[in-house]
Amino acid sequence: MSIYDLTTLTVRVATQGKALPAIQEHLPALGGELLGVWNADIGALNEILIFRRFDDANALMAARAKLLAAPNPLGCAEWLEKLDTGSYARFPWLPEVETGARGPVYELRTYGIKYGALGLTIDAWEKAMPARGALSPLVGAFYALDGESPRFLNIWPYASVDERSRIRAEAVATGVWPPVGGPANLTHMKSTIGIPAAFSPLR
Repeated sequence: MSIYDLTTLTVRVATQGKALPAIQEHLPALGGELLGVWNADIGALNEILIFRRFDDANALMAARAKLLAAPNPLGCAEWLEKLDTGSYARFPWLPEVETGARGPVYELRTYGIKYGALGLTIDAWEKAMPARGALSPLVGAFYALDGESPRFLNIWPYASVDERSRIRAEAVATGVWPPVGGPANLTHMKSTIGIPAAFSPLR
């Protein structure tokens, strides 16, 4: 089973332009398949988000160990303020992530879920996504395997921030979204609008 990793680097103010080339140079040595690299534009700022896929948990843990042992993590030690990692599994009814020019604006949303409600949430999304996906595609939805649990990550591409607002308003107005019963099982929500780095496969 594929395992997904979202690594978030918080860097010093105005250093993203220095950190991104260093990340591009150092990231291949850690392993995994790079899917996306985003510079946070709306939400918590000064963050760089790196999204990768691994063949299994052993491959992910090996990459994490390399990162922790590195004297200069991702070449960013000079600017790095904080580093967070999270492991995720794809909702079982979704296909693997397809990269390519799908943005260029991406929204990464993280939702906390009530205890015992993960299965209900996955089922609700499966029922609602055909109609919601007709309005705009979903990169993927993934439930957390570590850290604060239960929670899940969902990633959406848009042509612009304005298009995002229009589509979300239409989905709510037509009753397509949110999934029936879904909001009742959520505890908190976080959203980041990210702009892809030049070397990001999701762009």
